Amino acid sequence: MRRPAAPTAALLVTALAFHVDMLLYYLLVPLLPRYARDLHLNQMEIGILFGSYAVALLLATFPVAILTDRYGRRGPMLWGLAGLGITTLVFAVSNQYWLLVLARFCQGVAGAATWLPGMALLADHFPKEARGRAMGTAFAAANLGVLIGPPLSGFLDQHAGPSSPFLLGAVLVALDAAGRAFLLPEAEPERGPRLPFRQLLSNPVIRVFAGAMALGSCFWALLESTLPLDMDRRLGQSPSQIGLFFAAAALTHTFTSPLMGRLSDRIGRVRVLRMGLALTVVLLPLPALLPRPWMVVLAMMGLGSTASFIMSPCSPAVADQVEHLGSQSFASAFSILNLAYSVGLMVGPLAGGALVQGLGLPVAMGLSGLGFGAYLLATRSITS
Repeated sequence: MRRPAAPTAALLVTALAFHVDMLLYYLLVPLLPRYARDLHLNQMEIGILFGSYAVALLLATFPVAILTDRYGRRGPMLWGLAGLGITTLVFAVSNQYWLLVLARFCQGVAGAATWLPGMALLADHFPKEARGRAMGTAFAAANLGVLIGPPLSGFLDQHAGPSSPFLLGAVLVALDAAGRAFLLPEAEPERGPRLPFRQLLSNPVIRVFAGAMALGSCFWALLESTLPLDMDRRLGQSPSQIGLFFAAAALTHTFTSPLMGRLSDRIGRVRVLRMGLALTVVLLPLPALLPRPWMVVLAMMGLGSTASFIMSPCSPAVADQVEHLGSQSFASAFSILNLAYSVGLMVGPLAGGALVQGLGLPVAMGLSGLGFGAYLLATRSITS
């Protein structure tokens, strides 16, 4: 079988890798109550189990980035996939808490070895004028994993037994492995000088878009940590109905990510980011103010699109700057975005909870929207 052209192969292998990684990540979500019941876990232990992925991702980000820029994309992606396959099988057969935590931690390391080389691979093979669309397409594939993972896991657990979600996950890992082994190039291009993290952080465009990535993840974490209680208390929605609200936002984000990436290729990364920041001022308060569930669904769809405006330009903008500096240290630069994303995930629920408790949800969301809009000032001094 003939291997497709290098850019097509890079996009196919990265999109599949991102999709499988996020689907496997979310397989655990519907199973947490069963783990808590069967293993007699308290809320703190459940939190440790779920959060160990993020800890591992943070710890592995910079080492994986250095290895990827120094030795190439193929090796980290293949070794990370091997680790992902092993951890998925551990989830399928283990009934001991410490093994589950270890498997979740290793899953986070494998995630770093998927995302950083994958993004670098796209930056290697797509020029500036097509980079946003390619990266947005890969993000859309990841978002499909987010949509499919929880309902698929819950269905399989209920109808085929507790190990079945992870056994299916192992099959998907095997499919992913075949794609990576066949599509990843054997020989890799010359990378030029490797840029130290200090030089990358001294670049104002990289700093601004890292901040935007932190705002994007904070945006999602804020919505997920504050709106469900309001949807329950004020609108009388059931858990499944609340899930549909967020599914509407995620689905819209999935379809608009490639569009916003392509738009940033055409009119510039900064312009698209500014549009998203301006939209948050108007749209973020709406779910807490609208009186009808169908209106809130429309608002959530608007917020899903807004997230694409903010997040889709970030990775291509950072890649453009690395290329402008005469290097291909893309993984090192993307590790900065990874760190920023993790910071946003941690800050969003804390800041949102404090504001809601002190001021109430409508005021808290309105102030949060103004805060996002204020980041427009940080974009005034850059062009991209």
